[in-house]
Amino acid sequence: MNLHALQAIRAFARTRRLQRKLRTREDIVAWREQRLRHFLDKVAPRTPFYRDFKGADLSALPVMDKARVLENFHLLNVAGVTSAEAWAAIDKGERVRGLVAGYSTGTSGNRGLFLISDKERFIWLGVLLAKTLTDFPWRKYRVALALPASSALYDSATETGRITLRFFDLRLGLRAWRDQLDDFAPDTIVAPPKVLRALAEDPRNLRPKHLFSAAEILDPLDRQAIELAFDVNVREIYQATEGLFAVACPHGTLHLCEDIVAFEWEDTVPGSRTVSPLITDFTRTSQVMARYRMNDLIELSDTSCACGSPLQPVRSILGRADDVFILRAGDGEPLLITPDVLRNAVVDADRRIENFRVTQLSEAQVEVRLPEDLGLDMAGKAAAAVLQTLRNAGAADVDVIAAIGVTIPYDKKLRRVHRAWSPS
Repeated sequence: MNLHALQAIRAFARTRRLQRKLRTREDIVAWREQRLRHFLDKVAPRTPFYRDFKGADLSALPVMDKARVLENFHLLNVAGVTSAEAWAAIDKGERVRGLVAGYSTGTSGNRGLFLISDKERFIWLGVLLAKTLTDFPWRKYRVALALPASSALYDSATETGRITLRFFDLRLGLRAWRDQLDDFAPDTIVAPPKVLRALAEDPRNLRPKHLFSAAEILDPLDRQAIELAFDVNVREIYQATEGLFAVACPHGTLHLCEDIVAFEWEDTVPGSRTVSPLITDFTRTSQVMARYRMNDLIELSDTSCACGSPLQPVRSILGRADDVFILRAGDGEPLLITPDVLRNAVVDADRRIENFRVTQLSEAQVEVRLPEDLGLDMAGKAAAAVLQTLRNAGAADVDVIAAIGVTIPYDKKLRRVHRAWSPS
């Protein structure tokens, strides 16, 4: 057995052992504090950016975002690799100072950048397998992975000997590789929900036993159609360039990965039940990711899951913070409307609506767009429902227009609710 496979197996065994050991919320908190203390004292100070924070509490560290990470990239990794060097290595398909560089496409097209060692890649793999495939490694898997670009993280899965994994590049479009997917006959498919939905509408001979939704928000409309077509529960994987954050258990509940990540919460939308996470991954050593502000709106659950896990359950990932609509209330003050409110207004307008786009075009104009086959009258009905919802919420002087024609973007993430306008 090679060293990489051994590292994955050790991480797998450790994750499964923690699942048995961490039985209460008190256990989770104690484990997190222990690992954070080690991370803050021993790991983070190895990088120039955090050298002066050795021994500090987590709250003393600055809050980070994508722009600040890219600006200080060479100070946040142990090898001093600059962002330019990392991009050059990606373009050439080479390593940089012994590390693998990877990137994400980004929901808005802005790419995130990361560095990872081989050890970290296989630790990540072991953790993911332990949380997703309950009978691994006692049985082999044929996994189809559909993403806009191959990731250095997922590459590690092809080297375990127990997984046959094949990539399908979303940038080429579904038609370019659909026949190859059928020939591969995967028992497990990991893909964005838009891809799973397209496969569900034309399943052909596909008979997957496991379906994992990744890279985008899983809309209830898509979940229903996918599960009905394949008779398989769809489980979510909440992951980004910054780390692995949550994985759904076999009961379908999304649980935060609090055994590897510390979460802090910010009230992004005042008066709403939604929060946005600051994440600190205390397993990463090549590039420190501490107090990173994620741009996601999350609703946490206050009820325990039937699976018995003490890891915090998530009720829903509602959308992105920068897709919260900013309208004007009757008193002239800004009015914030979260994406879930707009989504519900559209789908409740008529149950025949299974695809849509709602876009804020300006401070006072919103567009509701439906597929052509539903027609402009149906789009008008959905637009009227959105307008009434916005008025009920207190919006003033807002115009909602109807349009038809919806396309599926395969080279970037699908955002059914999107704010294309920003206040000056």
